[in-house]
Amino acid sequence: MRQAVMTAPGKIEFRQIERPKPLPHEVLIEIKRIGVCGSDIHVYHGLHPYTSYPIVQGHEVSGLIAEIGRDVTGFRVGESVVFMPQVTCGTCYPCRNGMENICNQLKVMGFQTDGAAQEYFSVAANHVLKIPASISLDHAAMVEPIAVAVHALARYGDVRGKKVVVLGAGTIGNLTAQAARALGASKVLITDISEYKLILARTCGIPLAVNTTQTNLGEEIVKKLGSDQADVILECVGSQETINQAIEFARKGSVIIVVGVFGKKPCVDLGLVQDRELTLTGTLMYQKKDYERAIHLMGQGLLNLDGMITHRFPFTAYLEAYRAIDESKGKYLKVMIEL
Repeated sequence: MRQAVMTAPGKIEFRQIERPKPLPHEVLIEIKRIGVCGSDIHVYHGLHPYTSYPIVQGHEVSGLIAEIGRDVTGFRVGESVVFMPQVTCGTCYPCRNGMENICNQLKVMGFQTDGAAQEYFSVAANHVLKIPASISLDHAAMVEPIAVAVHALARYGDVRGKKVVVLGAGTIGNLTAQAARALGASKVLITDISEYKLILARTCGIPLAVNTTQTNLGEEIVKKLGSDQADVILECVGSQETINQAIEFARKGSVIIVVGVFGKKPCVDLGLVQDRELTLTGTLMYQKKDYERAIHLMGQGLLNLDGMITHRFPFTAYLEAYRAIDESKGKYLKVMIEL
């Protein structure tokens, strides 16, 4: 079978390897779709701090059950599935207390251990979730980033009836805004500096979309959400500018969820955090319940995903996908690799 290996930044080799045989506790998945995310792009550019080469990427994945390990029950060959790409120890304090997503020894497939950029991939059955027939393989490959959004919102709590601001209209920001609406938020405002991404956000059902290069965000929050402003702000960029905006424009006593991954350490005004009694909360990846909730929202038709897939490439054009992302100058959202 074919396997795509990133041997160095900007270089992908296709290798022929033996098709895996699932261990007794595993299932073998025939990979059908692989989504490219921002962290993958960091690896492509050699900028991911926790990834070394060679590495097989692929963590936003959907496929079909091809073979079942002898000890596995509850799955049938041909079923559509996704999997959680986390490798955890199972014994540390977070793992023992239902927080496997922050395991002390956490590894992520496609970054610290090989992912699923190949025709068949074996994975532990307890990390695999079935996808209803009503959900396409395209959409199924987006369960992983949707679960990121669901988990981030869960770090706040119940958003029903709440007013939400999402800073950043990339894939995670867009999905976080959509998930907030699907989970019952009364108003959702999304921001970006890219008019292209804001147009996509509106197409996906987020009408309150603000370009922060063209207007004052604080004034727009009051104008669009009312004088009580936002109950929660989710920073989905990972930049100095947006974390500054989150702290500056947060209502006193409100919550900021840090979703974005910061390449450089930001300088945070803790004086304002203290003086305004802000709650600054981190979020990392997801737990199984977040995957299940993401699949439920998709099954209920509460998310607009078709408008988010802006580019498609065959598996053999994996490298061309990255080049197209670079050449698009930000005019892309979700790039899908098809097998």
